[in-house]
Amino acid sequence: MKHSPRIVVAPDSLKGTASSPDAARWLAAGLSEALPDAEIALAPMADGGEGTAALLGGEPITLPTTTAAGRLTEATYFLDRESRTAHIDVAAASGLPQVKDSPVPLTGDTYGTGVLVADAQSRGARRIVLALGGSATLDGGTGILAALGAAPQAASGAPVPHGGGWLKAIEHIDTAQLNIPAAGVDWVLLADVTAPVTGENGAARGFGPQKGADASDVELLEESLAHLCRVLDVDPERPGYGAAGAIPVGIAWLSRLIYGDLGHVEVLPGAAAVAAAQGLKEKIAGADLVVTAEGTVDEQSFRGKVLGAVAELARGAVARLGVAAGRIPEGLLPEGALAETLEEGVGVEEQLRRAGRRLGEAYRSIATVQG
Repeated sequence: MKHSPRIVVAPDSLKGTASSPDAARWLAAGLSEALPDAEIALAPMADGGEGTAALLGGEPITLPTTTAAGRLTEATYFLDRESRTAHIDVAAASGLPQVKDSPVPLTGDTYGTGVLVADAQSRGARRIVLALGGSATLDGGTGILAALGAAPQAASGAPVPHGGGWLKAIEHIDTAQLNIPAAGVDWVLLADVTAPVTGENGAARGFGPQKGADASDVELLEESLAHLCRVLDVDPERPGYGAAGAIPVGIAWLSRLIYGDLGHVEVLPGAAAVAAAQGLKEKIAGADLVVTAEGTVDEQSFRGKVLGAVAELARGAVARLGVAAGRIPEGLLPEGALAETLEEGVGVEEQLRRAGRRLGEAYRSIATVQG
């Protein structure tokens, strides 16, 4: 090689085993072993799932709230007081890990996330950036509405129980007790998917099973979410509105109630938003190698996920893309990409360090031949 290579390390988290900052450090350690003269920049990534809020930054605020199952827990969000922006992971309170031993696809709700939203507004936030990935719920955001004082009611006026399984009973949202300041914030919803609310790729059919829904549950939830969209006058085919069990449906209705339109709600690809916050495009410009990682590479990896966002930025900007993952099927990565499958039988730190070293060695071999 004629010069010291410039490398950018921009991995996703490996769910349940490594945060994206840890993954970046461990990959970089391996790359340094193979390429000791390399200039390595770390840019941990997220796609709107767990860990996104921490990367976007701010003062950590921890408070009591409830899980998707309604049990008491503590959750943390991040408040940037200068910009009056709160960064909140839905997974922090309403995530799958808290209910993994007893999933709640029909009764789980987002009330606990709404508690975080209300608290952030009370501390001065005027903009809520809600990272939608990793939720355990399919309630259309009605739990958040309830936490902000917008109470779902049946035709009789009786309150409707929480959870996606009860959405078909909703005929009205009572706003007598609405927390208007909290309802009136600006919303940025970071989706790790582009799913609509209904249909084969929607919230229920596309993602219900991973939240514990069986076949009959899925069909009930499909009908329930379609009903909610009719009641709240939200287009069920709108891209991204199926994210996190269709949380954008409730948020869209709430903001339109306050402002008369959807001008205060944005639904954005989470990975692209984090990449922009990290200055990833600028870091990648002129680099020789960009390395990313995720648990499993599949077709979803290129639909709003970290791998797709990094690959898109790398296209034409770097000599090589390197990918480390637990499984990498043939034919999915861009032509010319370097790929290393994580080894089994060792800890995740060692897996990533070894993968980083092998990616560095592969790049060195190619650069030597070309140089």
